[in-house]
Amino acid sequence: MARVSTYLNFSNYTEEAFNYYRSIFGTEFTEPGIQRMDSIPPQDGQPPMSDEMKNLVLHVELPITGGHLLMGTDAPEQMGFAMNYGNNMHIMLEPDTKEESKKLFDSLAEGGKVTMALQEMFWGAYFGSCVDKYGVQWMVNFSTK
Repeated sequence: MARVSTYLNFSNYTEEAFNYYRSIFGTEFTEPGIQRMDSIPPQDGQPPMSDEMKNLVLHVELPITGGHLLMGTDAPEQMGFAMNYGNNMHIMLEPDTKEESKKLFDSLAEGGKVTMALQEMFWGAYFGSCVDKYGVQWMVNFSTK
């Protein structure tokens, strides 16, 4: 089923922030819970991850109100992220089909900037991110599982 959620990036304190939100909303993380960076497959040309980096949050989801999900990740500088207030939030679209995903992504990216090309990802999704011509950050994620 298609849905829209809010995706938050933090500078290495996602777990702390999401435990705080969990205490406020009284809900639990969706399965499989907090996913860690150590689940990223080794990348050609990239140095091995430090133990500290392996423990950072790759992805977490928390239902809040009205069926809305907060999602989040750590965005470490060591992986090329430059956190600034304003780039720490995305609107996440999860369409019903791969075709709809491409249509939405291409339309949102037109006149804007593609930050990650729409592509098959290791977590079993067709994913991409962009900034639209008005500066709004979007993620499109179609689960292929």
